[in-house]
Amino acid sequence: MDMNSFVTPSNRELNVPDESYNHNTDVSYVVLDLEMCKVKGSAAGRTYSKKMEIIQIGATLLDHDFGVVSKFDRYVKPEYGRIDGFIHSLTGINYTDLSAAGDLNAVLREFIEWIPENAIFVSWSMTDRSQLYGEMKAKGIHFDVFNEKHEGWIDCQKMFSEKMVIQRRYSLEEALLAADIFTEGNAHNGLVDAYNTALLFAKINKEMELVLNPYYKQAHDENYSSQLCCSIGELLAGLKFDPDPVVCAGV
Repeated sequence: MDMNSFVTPSNRELNVPDESYNHNTDVSYVVLDLEMCKVKGSAAGRTYSKKMEIIQIGATLLDHDFGVVSKFDRYVKPEYGRIDGFIHSLTGINYTDLSAAGDLNAVLREFIEWIPENAIFVSWSMTDRSQLYGEMKAKGIHFDVFNEKHEGWIDCQKMFSEKMVIQRRYSLEEALLAADIFTEGNAHNGLVDAYNTALLFAKINKEMELVLNPYYKQAHDENYSSQLCCSIGELLAGLKFDPDPVVCAGV
């Protein structure tokens, strides 16, 4: 993947869909990733109750065949949060990046213009959905499109766990490694994480059985077998056997 194909917040350009893509009728998927900063209680007071605040919105648009059509990336200027050393180290975002950014309301208006009419939202876990809707409510922001798409939101993390059979929560980094998806760019960048999640979401939908990294598959199969043995052992452990069974003749 050519990292130059990414739309960066600094150049303020949108990567528009190809002309062959019907923006209004074709089913599509908007794979979303948010980056956030911390909010201290004293900074927000009673006006803002969330512990985090959005500072970047990254998204990748997939068509009905799960091909990448377009990308979106914008920084968001926080009203209550601050970029501390941990957030800067994690995301690479600093105050200079955010100084010229719009607030959440302005960026969401831009985002809505980019979203196709029949798009379905996808994210890695429901954490981003919770943050987005919670922050919009706390700031008095309302857009009908988000109400319409709330219930149909897809949890890609849950899909991956179901596909892997072993029911546990995978991190995005582990899931990408397991699915043998080569990634570029830094994790915890909104657009990079959205793009990589989109690749994984496409793979989950296109492969009846996930083709895994061979080394990971071996470890996964051994772990799954171990879990099955433990489960059978636990079942047998609860059984009591009669040392003198009664034999019924003539049956």
